[in-house]
Amino acid sequence: RTATETDEARYQTVYAKQAGAVAAPTAGLHFDKSMLSILSEMGVAIAHVTLHVGLGTFQPVRVENIADHQMHKEIFHVPPETVESIRRAKAAGGRVLAVGTTSLRALEAAAAAGKGELQPGHRDTAIFITSRYRLRLVERLLTNFHLPRSTLLMLVSAFGGAENIRRAYQHAINERYRFFSYGDAMLIERES
Repeated sequence: RTATETDEARYQTVYAKQAGAVAAPTAGLHFDKSMLSILSEMGVAIAHVTLHVGLGTFQPVRVENIADHQMHKEIFHVPPETVESIRRAKAAGGRVLAVGTTSLRALEAAAAAGKGELQPGHRDTAIFITSRYRLRLVERLLTNFHLPRSTLLMLVSAFGGAENIRRAYQHAINERYRFFSYGDAMLIERES
């Protein structure tokens, strides 16, 4: 359908600060201010990153060999306070949960820039996370259900294991979960 004025407000996370993406990070749509407040009261450290989603994220993979797929560059920012928050959490035995594939891509790109050590800063990335990619930082992922033949589905399959993701999608189809931007979310543990 055609976008309406209410979509301008609804299709945005409650924590968005900067314009620049072509789409909202839809996993973040599952949170409201009240839920974020409750998580904070529970002791969950919340840190922010920015990845300006580009149209390339939504381009289907049209090549037979995924190594031939070219990702478009996207701009991201990992603030120093986010790096410090993650370092403190890891030192205390905590785990890093990314809300959405965009957050995961920003964090993993920042870790790759530092050769495994998370680095703050503004950069661009064409990171394409597939089963051959060695994940460095994120241990859990909250994300929506993604389109077939998309780089995002390949990312979640690489993260959680292809067979685990196939089972999760089959369950979602059988139980009539809602897919895509305004759909249901899933929590994925990184497969070792």
